[in-house]
Amino acid sequence: MSRLGAAGWRLWRCGRLRSARDNREVISSQPPLPLWDDPAESTPSTPAPLPAHLARILADSTDRVGWLRARSRGITATDVAKLATERSVRTVVDDKWHGSRFSGNAFTDHGREREPEIARWVSENFGIQPSTALFHAEGSRAHLATPDGLSIGGPGLHLAEIKTTSSAWRSIPRGYLRQVWWQQYVLGAERTLLVWEQHRDFVPVDAEPQYRWIDRDDSQIHMLVRLADQVLEALAQRSRG
Repeated sequence: MSRLGAAGWRLWRCGRLRSARDNREVISSQPPLPLWDDPAESTPSTPAPLPAHLARILADSTDRVGWLRARSRGITATDVAKLATERSVRTVVDDKWHGSRFSGNAFTDHGREREPEIARWVSENFGIQPSTALFHAEGSRAHLATPDGLSIGGPGLHLAEIKTTSSAWRSIPRGYLRQVWWQQYVLGAERTLLVWEQHRDFVPVDAEPQYRWIDRDDSQIHMLVRLADQVLEALAQRSRG
């Protein structure tokens, strides 16, 4: 190789090495890029908070023994249906203290048989899903309710209550209204869809149930809470002897 050729080779080689070194310096000055996101550094998505009433479930009617036991420790919508006056407090106290002797009849059996079918109709037409949970009120674990259906949609929580009847209603029976208002209080609901199906000899009269929306009535709720607390106090006094 000629001297000129050797010198040229050395210059070319030195230039290649310098270029490689410069490239390494440029590359090393850049922050490394991860191949995938680091889970520790990614921002976790915040789960939507559960509706408040779902934290107040005490039992479920699918476990009938546990559900009945939980109901016996408080005042339910069934109890409140009888709380029309101050005088009715003693009747409810006696029923709670001694226990109900009523175990059902052909009419209640028919109601239990028809309720899933009516609940399906409610779900398809109003989006209110069946519910079997026993809830307690926000301010008292002794104020209890098991609505037949519930959903969150629009401005607040909506409930459903299902009834079967052998007679035509000119107006909604007052005891059923008290049940509805009590359930609204316990759940914190604003409206209830009361659905009823009339039957004759246990055969539905109409192709579809009848229904009516019942709005929350805080004045009625206030009265029912006061009477229910009187029942609880009287039961506590009997327990103390």
